[in-house]
Amino acid sequence: MSKFVSEKIRMKSGARLAAVQATYMAAFSGLSVDEVVEDFQKGEIGRYAIEEDMMSGEHVVELEEMDKAYFEKIVRGVQSKKEDLEKSLRLYLKDASSYDHMNATMQALLLCAMYELAYTTDVDTKVIIQEYVDLAYAFFMKNEPKMINALLDQIAKQVRI
Repeated sequence: MSKFVSEKIRMKSGARLAAVQATYMAAFSGLSVDEVVEDFQKGEIGRYAIEEDMMSGEHVVELEEMDKAYFEKIVRGVQSKKEDLEKSLRLYLKDASSYDHMNATMQALLLCAMYELAYTTDVDTKVIIQEYVDLAYAFFMKNEPKMINALLDQIAKQVRI
């Protein structure tokens, strides 16, 4: 049973990583959401990542299987609610215009996290926040993940009653 649970959790984590990447691609690649989702689900995009090792430097690693249905739920949900999500995120920032000046990867990460916090009820709030903070550490240095943690915690207190 624990193997099943850990595999299910691992697959959802993979779906979140892919959703952040796909949300970024949908915004900046010129591809439609349908094309991006299809490319990720077929494994044509998002199958590999660059892993950095202090000893051997950078190398390419194949990512594990993801929960494709959950991935699609997040990506399509973000795209269908994008205006509302961005509007809400701006309200939580000290300076609303700072959202527009954020790194595009951070925007994609926050949109996915905000979508999950606001529109999913089957995953615990702490799990969602921790997953996206962990992803933030994969993409950014220490200040950004700390900011994301504080922001998501603040959002969760408002949208998850």
